Amino acid sequence: MRRDVFQAIADPTRRAIIALIAINAMTPNALAEHFDISRQAVSKHLRILTECDLTAPEQKGREIYYKLEMEKMKEIDKWLEQFRVIWETRFAQLDHLLSNIKEKENEQ
Repeated sequence: MRRDVFQAIADPTRRAIIALIAINAMTPNALAEHFDISRQAVSKHLRILTECDLTAPEQKGREIYYKLEMEKMKEIDKWLEQFRVIWETRFAQLDHLLSNIKEKENEQ
């Protein structure tokens, strides 16, 4: 079953895994040390992230390291940007309104 990238990042453990491997590629065992879950559970999360192209396994000797796929993260950021612009515009409007209210209160 192909998962949606937003389903993948909806889980807090997977977001934490993304944050960890954004800094440095890690093995499932190294990742498991950061959580109160089994190595098998970490592997399941990694499989989901890999299915969504958010992580990529890389064989180094006998170990498999998972690294973050930045291009996919950029796609998520690009999608979120449209909302960021809306939020920033609304916050600017709210700041302007609050400044006007404060000025009127100071005039009284």
